[in-house]
Amino acid sequence: MSALVELANVSKTFDVSPPWLNRVIERKPPTYLHAVSDVSFSIARGETLALVGESGCGKSTVARLIVGLYAPSAGSVRVDGQDMAVAVKGNDEAARALRRKVQMIFQDPYASLNPRWRVADIVAEPIRTHKLITDRAALDKRVAELLGFVKLTAKDGEKYPHQFSGGQRQRISIARALASNPEFLICDEPTSALDVSVQAQVLNLMKDLQREMGLTYLFISHNLQVVHHIADRVGVMYLGRLVELGDKRAVFGDPQHPYTRMLLDAIPDLQMTGKARTPVAGEVPNPLNPPSGCAFNPRCPKRFAPCDRERPELATFKGRDVACFAARNPI
Repeated sequence: MSALVELANVSKTFDVSPPWLNRVIERKPPTYLHAVSDVSFSIARGETLALVGESGCGKSTVARLIVGLYAPSAGSVRVDGQDMAVAVKGNDEAARALRRKVQMIFQDPYASLNPRWRVADIVAEPIRTHKLITDRAALDKRVAELLGFVKLTAKDGEKYPHQFSGGQRQRISIARALASNPEFLICDEPTSALDVSVQAQVLNLMKDLQREMGLTYLFISHNLQVVHHIADRVGVMYLGRLVELGDKRAVFGDPQHPYTRMLLDAIPDLQMTGKARTPVAGEVPNPLNPPSGCAFNPRCPKRFAPCDRERPELATFKGRDVACFAARNPI
């Protein structure tokens, strides 16, 4: 199966320095935040890759790098073999066609929809922007069709976002994302603001749409139970780097990185009622001043000598990629 999306050694650094005059007075150097460091992965057509990890690990930054909201500081993002950074700046037909292929569903359904626009105008906006349909009657028909895809009606298009529940708003966001006929959807925690029962409805809808339209997903979440339901492969991120990447069954069934094990051990399990769950120990280090060597070493129960000095690189081990000295050299 061919790769639709490819990230090669992608990094993103933000300048978070105080104002220049403050730095001169206080004699401080510039301060840089390495939000994403040397991340590489690919997503096959029709596949769902999930990125998981604690808040601040760089998941959403990766999403914004792929869609072109951020330009990478290093490395490249390619969609369907074309450089996304070039497509974002370009205005020729090839660049516009590539931008249409990639759409994003945002986390908060209450903030991502314009409250002053009717739903029909919200869904029609990408169609008008990309000039896919210019005839008004055909446009109205297409909007009604898109609303039908997400189990809403044409009459719902006459309403405003505040007249809908959170789950319905997220359905509207999905309809808007589908309006440009994309091949690849980036879903940035699309169910985190919803009730559990509504989460299941939205996730099942997304799986149905993927099957019917052949969509490819990058699904970002900190909820491992949601990821287990929807993903084919899972990438675990910690402090801007991938620490484990592999098939969902392998990662969930036999995690190799200690951080992945800690995340899974923290999930409540009804079949283990009475057994104490292990919370994720320690705190995420300050990303402005990360530890030397492996960034996870201050929290790692398997830490040994090399972890303080060297940063482990992703290497294939037991059928998945793992960045851990202890996993490859059990002691």
